[in-house]
Amino acid sequence: MKNKLTAAIAALAIFAAACGGSGGDEDTAVDSTATDPSATVTETTTTPTTTSEVAASTTDAPTSTSEATTSTTVSPASLPWRQVIAEDCECSDGSEYSYWVREGDPEKVMLFFDGGGACFTAETCDPNGAPTYSVEADDDPNSADAGVFDLDNPDNPVRDWTMVFMPYCTGDVHIGTRAGVDYGDGVVINHTGYLNATKGFEEVVNNYGSAEQVLVTGSSAGGVPVPLFAGLVADAMPEADVMGLPDASGGYPSTPFLNASIGGLWGTDGAVPAWSTTEGVTAAEFGIPDFYRYAGNEFPQIRWARFDHAYDGVQASFSALAGLEDSSVKAVLDINEDLTEDAGIDLPVYVAPGTDHTIMGAGYFYDTEVEGVRFVDWLTDFIAGEPIDDVVCTDCQPPS
Repeated sequence: MKNKLTAAIAALAIFAAACGGSGGDEDTAVDSTATDPSATVTETTTTPTTTSEVAASTTDAPTSTSEATTSTTVSPASLPWRQVIAEDCECSDGSEYSYWVREGDPEKVMLFFDGGGACFTAETCDPNGAPTYSVEADDDPNSADAGVFDLDNPDNPVRDWTMVFMPYCTGDVHIGTRAGVDYGDGVVINHTGYLNATKGFEEVVNNYGSAEQVLVTGSSAGGVPVPLFAGLVADAMPEADVMGLPDASGGYPSTPFLNASIGGLWGTDGAVPAWSTTEGVTAAEFGIPDFYRYAGNEFPQIRWARFDHAYDGVQASFSALAGLEDSSVKAVLDINEDLTEDAGIDLPVYVAPGTDHTIMGAGYFYDTEVEGVRFVDWLTDFIAGEPIDDVVCTDCQPPS
């Protein structure tokens, strides 16, 4: 899985039409062990819609989820990931979009959005630049072994969970709905990340709609849509304990001019949910930190948490690229937390020192400790429903 970069910068009715499908069970399963996922469809199948179907259709897999979660001889790491081609969905370059599902406990589901570079000009969208334009071989989570994807680590609070992993390839932080955006100089980009991301939502709701817990999370660009999709899951699964935990995306301000200009390019107005809290909301009012209050006030049962590094170098660099001069990530983190909590949303935060970027899939996931509290213990308590407090570095080591 890539260590990708991020950027600053729909109503539910659009889901049935998104990417030409109506849910995970209409998509195409492929061989997830192939080296080139974008070109290795081995057969067209019907995606299993129940845990028992998935287990029975996978070579060497346990014959039921209960065996997978209770047997002393089955390691969570042995549970396979299956790749699903999302029919008619596409990446920035027009190539097909796919995602992965790992069948674990059907009562506990993690929906994870991956990160990658964002773009909004001919220069930043240059195919030779940083953004990722297609689903590639190293997106395959079968090779991931760090953070929440370290399935052998007994400290991993989600190691036995069902996991839905959504790659990123559209340069729009998973909130775009516009195809064929022409930036000139031959640079044409499909900013259809939100339409692709709805496939993960559909996978969870259609195939795990009776789950007791759903953790919606993601890193970098993948952290941006977390509040929106946590809200959509809470709406569709009102009995579930829904948690939203964005990673490394809390340091971007809501600036109406940038929200409107970049959002206009990406078509973010098509991603505005049909909630009472978003009635009449325009792209200018659809900024990254605004998502918490829209979702949180619409669905007060959602539990929230957030992780960032105080001087995250990637967030700082993309804020500068978007024209936000003299912005301090730590200062914006504090402002955004205050805005969220002033709106009545409880948002515990964990802020680690330094300039690193992301933690949920990082090697230091289990080693990070701030003010005597390990991040993994804080996250474990959060998932378990235990009270958690803000954990914020006192010596945050700002860059010189």
